[in-house]
Amino acid sequence: MSKPDDGQIGIVAALVRSSFLVNAVYAESGREYGLTPQQGQLLCVLMARPHGMSELGPMLRLAKSSLTGLVDRTERNGLVRREPDPRDTRAVRVALTTHGAKLADEFYTETCRRIAELPGDLTPDERDTLADLLGRVVLAHEVPAVFLEPNEGGAAAHEH
Repeated sequence: MSKPDDGQIGIVAALVRSSFLVNAVYAESGREYGLTPQQGQLLCVLMARPHGMSELGPMLRLAKSSLTGLVDRTERNGLVRREPDPRDTRAVRVALTTHGAKLADEFYTETCRRIAELPGDLTPDERDTLADLLGRVVLAHEVPAVFLEPNEGGAAAHEH
């Protein structure tokens, strides 16, 4: 373990603190767009395609009742809609509305810009190494794709 006064922190503190840092940027971005962090996450997940409620719960790590409340509130704000699932007549999918897609794209773009600035003091090689190492941790733990790579998102991914 590193000494607190040597300017370095250990892996546990670094991961936890970086999580807080990213969450703070995400929340700040959300406030500016009138979104709660959970609504921002929902919109980002739906950018790629509509999802069934049974998919969204595990992706967002929400209990069924919490997810239903989140979708209800986001639907009342005109950002998402429920639509029949063509593969299962008993199920519904959640999709972005036109307004929701536009807001999601703006929120996503701004959030990506802000998060990309966080490692600004690193060299390009250090940034690549950080991305590689964090990517391996995320993939090893099968974290759902709740936030796409900047080149995977965008308006074309969620046109209706």
